Amino acid sequence: MNATSGPERTPDGRYIIVGGRRWRAMDPALPERLTAPLKSELGSARSRIRTAPDDAGRAALRDRVQLAKEGLGERGTAWWEMDEGDRVSRAEDRLRRLQED
Repeated sequence: MNATSGPERTPDGRYIIVGGRRWRAMDPALPERLTAPLKSELGSARSRIRTAPDDAGRAALRDRVQLAKEGLGERGTAWWEMDEGDRVSRAEDRLRRLQED
């Protein structure tokens, strides 16, 4: 992986390869106005899991990770199985839910 091209991708672009493992790629059709805050929420929740005071706190943060990853298209219904409008709507919904807390 290099800084300009990002991680290796499968030929269809649906997955990235990291450490020999295949992971679902972020939805490439999502606008930056959605991906930037979703990535920020994801990173924040991930980093806070390590310092959560208890199991309930860790579970709540893992739920936030799930929402952010769904919004980015990395979890839930595969983005390539949805039309673009539904994908954007899902991202907007997950971001709204994350920002309500």
